[in-house]
Amino acid sequence: MLAPKLSDYIDFGPGFGPRVLVFVDTEEDFDWSQPMSRANTSVASVLHLERAQSLFRRYGIRPCYLVDYPIATAPTSIGVLRPWLERGECTIGAQLHPWVNPPYSEEVNIYNSYPGNLAPEIEHAKLANLTAAIAENFGVEPTVYRAGRYGIGPNTARILRELGYRIDTSVRPHFNYSKDGGANFTGIAAQPYWATPQRDLLEIPLSVTFTGTLAGIGPKLYPLAAAAEPTPGALAHLRLLNRVTLTPEGISIEEALAAIRIMAQRQEALYCLSFHSPSVEPGHTPYVRNETDLERFYTWLTTVLDLLVGQMHARPADPQDIFEAARGGRLQTAA
Repeated sequence: MLAPKLSDYIDFGPGFGPRVLVFVDTEEDFDWSQPMSRANTSVASVLHLERAQSLFRRYGIRPCYLVDYPIATAPTSIGVLRPWLERGECTIGAQLHPWVNPPYSEEVNIYNSYPGNLAPEIEHAKLANLTAAIAENFGVEPTVYRAGRYGIGPNTARILRELGYRIDTSVRPHFNYSKDGGANFTGIAAQPYWATPQRDLLEIPLSVTFTGTLAGIGPKLYPLAAAAEPTPGALAHLRLLNRVTLTPEGISIEEALAAIRIMAQRQEALYCLSFHSPSVEPGHTPYVRNETDLERFYTWLTTVLDLLVGQMHARPADPQDIFEAARGGRLQTAA
């Protein structure tokens, strides 16, 4: 999963793109600045997701809600998400936050917050419990997975295959979380690839690209700059090199539009937007602290979707559509 060969990447061919997907890390409410705790199981912010869902509905987008254990088991969140699922307005995948997902056998700390760092039997047991909870409470067998904190490890692909998953969305290209025990995605392209030799587990990475004068050598230059902080910030300020993820969290509208223009010039097939569900209510994530931030959040989503769907005529798709297309089947779009 962390070292794809060139032959593992998928060329969808002419006429496929552009496609737009939306992933929502649908999780419990907690203060990101505080230590992780098993006691953080509130899901109240999910009640504020209707505004986002209405926006996606307007563009014909079926977001993929990647739910963790508190979301998958709380009557409040089930009551919000299941009607959308039953109406065919969204899909449900899994997101593993180990610290709030049974069995509770590991110490709660930063290293263990990356699921791939757990002993394989614990990683398997936690994801099996989450998978069973989703099946019981949403009536679907999840096939799409994202590791909490993008924390895949050496056993993740095997465990996903054993539990019936077909798509992983944990890779954040050009990011390196190894300083505190996470995965290193440096050098991985933001392009779908087969994550197993059997070609039955598809990786759909987050959309990450470089903008600026030095964008062409961004994949090679940025890791060097990152080792000499605050060099990346200085390069971005000078408009020489900026690493941009397609998310309203910490990325300005101007940065996102510049990134999309570069992706369009390269005729990239997929535009994967993502955010964390607690951002739809002020006070949970560092990206939305107040009502002003919240309006900026929705302005970002509206502006980006106007460009992608309205102007570029990107067609909405969900992860299963992309899996079928990768396997050579006919792509079924959501609109």
